[in-house]
Amino acid sequence: MTDPLSNVREAALDLPESEERLSHGQPTFFVAGKQFAQFRHNHHNDHKTVVCVRVSGLDEQAMLLEADPDTYSKPAYLPSWLSINLSGEGVDWAHVADRIAASWELAAPRRLLEAGGR
Repeated sequence: MTDPLSNVREAALDLPESEERLSHGQPTFFVAGKQFAQFRHNHHNDHKTVVCVRVSGLDEQAMLLEADPDTYSKPAYLPSWLSINLSGEGVDWAHVADRIAASWELAAPRRLLEAGGR
């Protein structure tokens, strides 16, 4: 079985100038001081393993929640973000890595995006 945190860490730290540090006790990933992903395991005893990522806005969040409620949920304390379910054997890790990268793009400074981004 794959380790969800290792997979999230690899996807996040492969992105330019990203770094990991704890935020509120959770492994959290930043670019230029802005958070773009947070790994949560049993956060406040919710019995879920997820990665929280930025989305472009409430419309995208609502669309994804409606389209795939087994994969996506609303994370506590992070409005306009999305949680991606990392439990079970059927996790599409390429999709998770792509969502992490898209979140990085929403947080990264213009100079990184203009330099070619990811």
